Amino acid sequence: MVLRKGGISREPDFIAEIDDDKIELEFQYADKVDLDFYDFKVSKVARKKGGKREPIENKSFIYIHKALLKYAIFSPNWILKNGEYGMVPAWRSFAFRVPKEKFEELLIYDNTLNRIVKIINIKNYFLNFQHELIDMTKEKLSHLLQGVIDENKILKIIPKDLDSFFKVCFILDNINKIPQNANLWLIYILSYVNKDNNLNDISKIVYCIDYLYSKVEMESNEISQLSAKLKELIEKINICQKDDGSYSSSPKVSPFDETRFALF
Repeated sequence: MVLRKGGISREPDFIAEIDDDKIELEFQYADKVDLDFYDFKVSKVARKKGGKREPIENKSFIYIHKALLKYAIFSPNWILKNGEYGMVPAWRSFAFRVPKEKFEELLIYDNTLNRIVKIINIKNYFLNFQHELIDMTKEKLSHLLQGVIDENKILKIIPKDLDSFFKVCFILDNINKIPQNANLWLIYILSYVNKDNNLNDISKIVYCIDYLYSKVEMESNEISQLSAKLKELIEKINICQKDDGSYSSSPKVSPFDETRFALF
């Protein structure tokens, strides 16, 4: 059996290859003990066929309840049979919601999960550290936009400029809009990859790639080009790593912020 990571938002978390079969694995967990529903994204559970949602085949969910040290393994079909389609207020979107009573019947206690929970917590610490960059960018853009009205300042978004390209992608992403020429945009953002990129530049490029990649269908030559550029970025990030684990690419930026850019 071969187990590999998905690594892209529209792919499963893991893919298990057993002989000639492939099984998609989705990993989820819960922190709280007072949940009324356990929620699952529609795109991870079902696909529309002839106007009707059908469960995705050859897929399993691995669910860990961190607080209870319990786990469950189940199929998308089980979610469809036991869940209900409804709005998740925290997500501001619709999902399949399995009532607490039905879901917790599946859970199996395992005290060895304690080690896995610790690993999850460490990973979440790094993810939160990364995500702070998103929140900081929102605050910065909010300040710039308000400055146009409050202080008669000009917000510059100009052609052929990485920072402007990033601002546009960030705004479109946060209002859930897709550019009409997303394929061209993806190729265009790759043109900004060069030897002079600092870690802040790289974080902006990576954000734009992540936003655009999930919106397009790519030809094999485009995938090869994307792969080559990502390797360049990874090499640049590795070069910027210091012996103490922090990162530095510019004397004008603190190692703390540079490390956040690198991890992003």
